[in-house]
Amino acid sequence: MKRLNYTIQINAPKAKVWETLFNDATYREWTKIFSEGSYAVTDWKEGSKVQFLSGDGHGMYSRIEKVVPDEIMEIKHLGEIKDGEEQPSGPETHTWYGAMENYHLSGNGNATELTVELDNEENYDEYFRNTYPKALEKVKEIAER
Repeated sequence: MKRLNYTIQINAPKAKVWETLFNDATYREWTKIFSEGSYAVTDWKEGSKVQFLSGDGHGMYSRIEKVVPDEIMEIKHLGEIKDGEEQPSGPETHTWYGAMENYHLSGNGNATELTVELDNEENYDEYFRNTYPKALEKVKEIAER
């Protein structure tokens, strides 16, 4: 796996960007770039499980590894969900088992730099290179409203 990095400047305070990223309504709005009907089932607390789901009940399940409110969210991906059911996890079943997805917010006042680091398999490179910048533009649009 290799790590992809995406950064965007947002004209909004860190707390507003954080809320945009992890509030249910706005999360659904910016993640529809990846898949229409996307949502997450979690409390966004450190150590909690999270299910990332599409409208058809497929997705992945993960664990929140680290949370520093308004600054850091680090998520470890563990396995797949098919038809609403978690599938067996581990490196023997998923080559991306243990992949990290990290959100880092920095800045002060009304300016925030959002950086996303994403572990990725090469066969998804083009997909993420096309969709992640669009998703971050959507985060920017929502947070700056």
